[in-house]
Amino acid sequence: MSGHHDHGHHHHGHSTNKKVLFISFLLIFLFMIVEVIGGILTNSLALLSDAGHMLSDAAALGLSLFAFYVGEKTSNKAKTYGYKRFEILAAFLNGLTLLLISLYIFWEAYNRFLEPPSVSANMMFIAIIGLVVNIIVAWMLMKGDTEHNLNVRSAFLHVIGDMLGSVGAIIAGVFIYFFDWTLADSLASVIVSVLILISGWRVTKDAFHILMEGTPANLDALAIKKEIQSFQGVKDLHDLHVWSITSDFPAFSCHVVVDDTVNRDDMLAKISSYLEKEFNIEHCTIQIEGETVKEGCHHSCTLSSE
Repeated sequence: MSGHHDHGHHHHGHSTNKKVLFISFLLIFLFMIVEVIGGILTNSLALLSDAGHMLSDAAALGLSLFAFYVGEKTSNKAKTYGYKRFEILAAFLNGLTLLLISLYIFWEAYNRFLEPPSVSANMMFIAIIGLVVNIIVAWMLMKGDTEHNLNVRSAFLHVIGDMLGSVGAIIAGVFIYFFDWTLADSLASVIVSVLILISGWRVTKDAFHILMEGTPANLDALAIKKEIQSFQGVKDLHDLHVWSITSDFPAFSCHVVVDDTVNRDDMLAKISSYLEKEFNIEHCTIQIEGETVKEGCHHSCTLSSE
């Protein structure tokens, strides 16, 4: 059995991710307080929904930051992979929060369409400041690993949704100021909530896929199997599994049937090198079996190479 377990690359960029998340959390949390006060004073749903979303942003950023610290805890006999998957749980919770927020905004907007309240156009000025804050935070989060780390990406999408909320509030403020069209406030909220719903669905779906041990989107299990089967001396390959422990941490396991002429250590090294070089899979467990081992009895057999 080969267990190639080099986790060094998972710590790469974590310090950067934590730093940008911490500063972003402080900025969002402080401005959220300003928006709540402004939303109450101007009676703006667009502004209050934006503030509500900022509250979720602060919670999302705080949860993402906490997940990084928890994820760095070392493995133990009870949790052999450590706490790395907590990052995905955080992303999943953030995605669900986005979905719930968008549904709540829909409901509030519906009630306001039935009974339009008076809304002050001064909301526009607070929303402009909010937009600036969100742009700064989004720019900072882009320095983190938004492409590969689902935890950072979920926090980033919260902020992007909030940025759109600020834009919606500004546009609504313009319509209210020039045309006294107070329904623009509710309409802007609905449009923003649709965009938040889409982002929330994507994050939740991706996190759920990882939690369900799904094959990473950038890996083709059948193509990997076909390639390994083409190696000289390999007769068959079965029980192949490709999954993710957390973002950018793919794992691989399989049973490889070889003929008696194969040097098993060399074969293990060849397959491990191929997986690391081509797919950046550094956590792989490969069992080498002789042709006399029947498929299905691998649970108890000891024909493996160390």
